[in-house]
Amino acid sequence: MALASMTGFARVEGSHGGARWTWELRSVNGKNLDLRLRLPAGMEELEASLKARAGQVLARGNVSANLSLQREQGGAVLAVNEAALEAVLRAIQVLHRRLPDAAPPTLDGILAHKGVLELVEPEEDESERAALQTAVSESFDTALAALVDMRLSEGATIAEVLDGHLNTIAAATMAAEALPARQLEAIKARLKAQLEDLVAAVPALDPQRLAQEAALLATKADVREELDRLSAHVDAARKLLATGGPIGRKLDFLAQEFNREANTLCSKSNDVALTAIGLELKAVIDQLREQVQNLE
Repeated sequence: MALASMTGFARVEGSHGGARWTWELRSVNGKNLDLRLRLPAGMEELEASLKARAGQVLARGNVSANLSLQREQGGAVLAVNEAALEAVLRAIQVLHRRLPDAAPPTLDGILAHKGVLELVEPEEDESERAALQTAVSESFDTALAALVDMRLSEGATIAEVLDGHLNTIAAATMAAEALPARQLEAIKARLKAQLEDLVAAVPALDPQRLAQEAALLATKADVREELDRLSAHVDAARKLLATGGPIGRKLDFLAQEFNREANTLCSKSNDVALTAIGLELKAVIDQLREQVQNLE
């Protein structure tokens, strides 16, 4: 399976009968899948179905879907609002009693009052309404497919970047393995010098305590486990990338493990070259995690 980013955009237009519409879908990073629909009046009943369709092809991301719908006014007719007209006529009667010499109102004046005349849409046929909803739903599927394609395209780009970061981490790990300071004789010499300094500082140090300190120094000098775990994490990350699909959470966890090993490597290091490699690892791991957090 391919990798998908959580960011994307799609815009699709459609028409049916006297209606035209536009779907706009936007997707950004999110911990889970959160689809928010903005539907015009008369389309609300589609919400559950549309969310179910999105859930079949999207695993994570905050997705907003906006539907703009316009209907042609060709079938609309002007009609008199009886209630509004009655209210205006009552007001005219009251005014006539208080101002008997005033000129009588004209028909144009009465009809000009807001609400007396209104544009009335013909009642929509049930079968036509169902056909329109079907067309709008199919258009949503088209927009959703376009959004998925964009997310997959960005996911492919991120995969290439991640592969480069993993190669850098693997190369830095191998460089740390090959450092002269990592050779057994170098470690022994460094440990011997540290013990001699310790004995010189505390001449009366108990032999048992000296053994404990020696063991502690030896443990701090050994970064074998950290390097092994870094290599194992690189292999695990590459397997996940090869598997594809919604692996963002798993890769994010691995990125945290990478960072933990790099921190330990730096804290244990008593060699300038090893410290430099540890700092390089921390930098590239931060870049890796930034990209991982964009993945589905």
